[in-house]
Amino acid sequence: MAYNDFNMDSHWLPFTPNRAFRKDPRVFVAADGMHFTTHDGKQVIDGISSLWCVGAGHNRKPINEAIKKQLDTLDYATAFQASNDQAFLAAEKIAAMAPGDLNKVLFCNSGSEAADTSLKVALAYHRARGEGHRNVFIGRERGYHGVGFGGMSVGGIPANRKAYGTALLPRVDHMRFIHDPKNAAYIHNVEPEFGEDWLAELEQRILPLHDPSNVAAIIVEPVAGSAGWYLPPKGYLQRLREICDKHGILLIFDEVITGFGRMGTNFGADFYGVVPDMLNFAKCVTNGVIPLGGVICRDKLYDAMMKTDAPEHTIEFFHGYTYSGHPVACAAAIATLDVYEKEGLFPRAGEMGKVLGDAFHSTFKGLPNVIGIRSLGLAAAVELAPIAGSPGKRAYDIFVDCFKKGSLVRPAGDVLVIAPPYIVEKSHIDQLVNTLADSVRKHA
Repeated sequence: MAYNDFNMDSHWLPFTPNRAFRKDPRVFVAADGMHFTTHDGKQVIDGISSLWCVGAGHNRKPINEAIKKQLDTLDYATAFQASNDQAFLAAEKIAAMAPGDLNKVLFCNSGSEAADTSLKVALAYHRARGEGHRNVFIGRERGYHGVGFGGMSVGGIPANRKAYGTALLPRVDHMRFIHDPKNAAYIHNVEPEFGEDWLAELEQRILPLHDPSNVAAIIVEPVAGSAGWYLPPKGYLQRLREICDKHGILLIFDEVITGFGRMGTNFGADFYGVVPDMLNFAKCVTNGVIPLGGVICRDKLYDAMMKTDAPEHTIEFFHGYTYSGHPVACAAAIATLDVYEKEGLFPRAGEMGKVLGDAFHSTFKGLPNVIGIRSLGLAAAVELAPIAGSPGKRAYDIFVDCFKKGSLVRPAGDVLVIAPPYIVEKSHIDQLVNTLADSVRKHA
């Protein structure tokens, strides 16, 4: 099917330069394993797990069959004042995978909804404990927590925030970004060690400014994925946990990208050995097949909400979505997590991450305009010097060129990321890296 066989006038594409797209569309019509088929019949290797989602590869029959079976059994049921069996089974499976006492799962539909849900839980939890004055949130510069107003407020990517001004939450601050381009430009499958204290500003300026007793929660990505795969310095998350514990502040990990195998472990929390108070998830939980997200909460948050003198018919937490715990999405999650476990895909992701990192550092170091390379888990990024006056154009042009050559990579500002499905083979990595390297040279 050629693109002129269908009308593009009605679809407004998200996070896409629509004017440029209409001139040179990129439309997928099929997918299997590691590859897409485009509208003009070309094969494109999925080098980014189709936006960090497709951990097990495309068109996995066990997941498809579980969805078909569920559609024939229970297609949908209200999530309010009732539930469905698949939601309970999926919640049990997910909670069992989470570290520590992260045992209570609130379902939603996306990472954006998970971010907003976790912020609401934090406020409600402190209110239930008699500390309703805790209403300050702290995020991090260049952090990404979706596109809801709460997530944008605690997020720190300027382009996502600049158009919305006073509509963002007012009592929000941001920690400094976790990157040292001078002393840690090249990071190869290790936790970087920076020469300065990256959390000193939090303790010495941000918390005293707001008073720690007013802070509800701090939210961070264990690895800053959407910004371009920036890795926290060694000990950073552990110390952040200690600071939160000291002041009674909740710690939220946004693991929409790092959750379910990307780091070679169940969650980034497992990789770094830190248990947050809430853990946001989405994407790989259903292999990207059907929207599903959620927040895993520690027992103490749920228990505080349930400890009330209100009549039993009273709702303890006024929150939820029409599709919370959707039975088909939950069936997809159960089947997806079974595939990951049966095929050992999480540890495989960790091993293939080393192959990807080796390829990145051996191939890109020394190429024109390369100013940084970062690899850890099954993701790697090459950072390029921007074109003067046109930030992001070099990476965008390289992304388009790679697509035309059959490789899907991800541009993030002037960073290009490869984060393939966990089923990736070395031959796939070689193709992706070599295609990207050729394009970096071409656009020097």
